[in-house]
Amino acid sequence: MSNRSQSQREVDAAYTVQVRAATKGAARAGAFGVGVVTFAHYAWPLFRRQTLPFKAFLISGFTMAGLVIGADSALLSHEAERRQSEHAIRREARIDLARRGLVGTETEIAKWRAERTRQMEERTNNGNLPDTSVQTG
Repeated sequence: MSNRSQSQREVDAAYTVQVRAATKGAARAGAFGVGVVTFAHYAWPLFRRQTLPFKAFLISGFTMAGLVIGADSALLSHEAERRQSEHAIRREARIDLARRGLVGTETEIAKWRAERTRQMEERTNNGNLPDTSVQTG
């Protein structure tokens, strides 16, 4: 797996998280905006005299605020989670490399990560192979 394809997968995952959160935030804040405008329409005579486009503008303002805030907060939490997992992997790599007597440089960490990925793939492939020692008959 190349570095570029891994980066593209991470970007796609972040985009998906952001889109879902933005949609939920826009729907939630839009519903809140409709509620506020409806309440103000029935409770306040001055607001009742306002035009329909102005009321729609207020609702769209609530919706856009919810969209932006929802997407931003979800992306920030996703990035923090990714940083935390990356930090844990790099820490594990530095500790393992130190046990081997190597300095945990960027190059060594990249080699360690590639080796670990290869080992994980071998484990999954060995676990999925059919057992040929069992004879049927």
